[in-house]
Amino acid sequence: MRRPRRRALLGLLCLLLFTFASTSAASALPVIYNFPTAIAAALVSPGGSPPGSNDYSCHPSAAHPYPVVLVHGTFANRVDGWNALSPLLKNKGYCVFALNYGGASQNDLIQGLGSVASSAAQLSTFVNGVLTATGAAKVDIVGHSQGGMMPRYYVKFDGGAAKVHDLIGLSPSNHGTTLDGLGLLAEAIPGATDLVGAACPACSDQLVGSPLMTRLNSGGDTVAGVNYTVITTIFDEVVTPYTSAFLRGSNVTNITVQNQCILDGADHLAINYDHIALGDVLNALDPAHAQGTICTPVAAGIGG
Repeated sequence: MRRPRRRALLGLLCLLLFTFASTSAASALPVIYNFPTAIAAALVSPGGSPPGSNDYSCHPSAAHPYPVVLVHGTFANRVDGWNALSPLLKNKGYCVFALNYGGASQNDLIQGLGSVASSAAQLSTFVNGVLTATGAAKVDIVGHSQGGMMPRYYVKFDGGAAKVHDLIGLSPSNHGTTLDGLGLLAEAIPGATDLVGAACPACSDQLVGSPLMTRLNSGGDTVAGVNYTVITTIFDEVVTPYTSAFLRGSNVTNITVQNQCILDGADHLAINYDHIALGDVLNALDPAHAQGTICTPVAAGIGG
């Protein structure tokens, strides 16, 4: 009688484990490393949020005590910016939040047009709301392009230094770029070209040598108490030269993805859909559990 009981118990245990594994797999959000797919999602829901984000009932865990705020780039929005990283972070147990900023309204497909100073004020308000809702002491910020640079203004001039633990930039425009670079970016985003000259103060702010860039970088690139990580690609056609993204300071880590994988062809648009670059983001957020790089091809303009 003992063997049938043991078999029955083993069978029940296997069933429970299978059910748990199936439930866990079913609850995981899909992570799609594909920029065109993200553009399509944004077209369907321009005012929406990326999967896994903006759950104001989320409370940070001991393992991940800081909510992660995602900040998109110029001409982008929170959906096409973060359709991969947001669910990836949520699946890892983070509280994730993403804002739209710099647009005429929250429902506009094209965001990130306003002056850097006004967008930093919007970020400040958003971070305060996240801290109030979650009860966290600080946030981690991950930004792409302008979204990696603009939070530096918030940190330096708007009181963000006391509220930001990590600032991670994916191809950030930290020391400016050229008008040609911004023009190439506009051509890649549906509807953005018409806005470059007419209604894009952020474009002027991001030019090399602009008053905004001069003020932001005077007196040093960083602020004490904040950890900075820059992740970029040699194929960046918008922030040029790509090394202008790098920061200087003792609290800085600068990463070029091709130094980890020669097969990585990610450009400016694809870097936040690049599994290698997003692996670097995860490592920067949780260095105690850093993982190695899996070197597989990543396509320009697409990701992978």
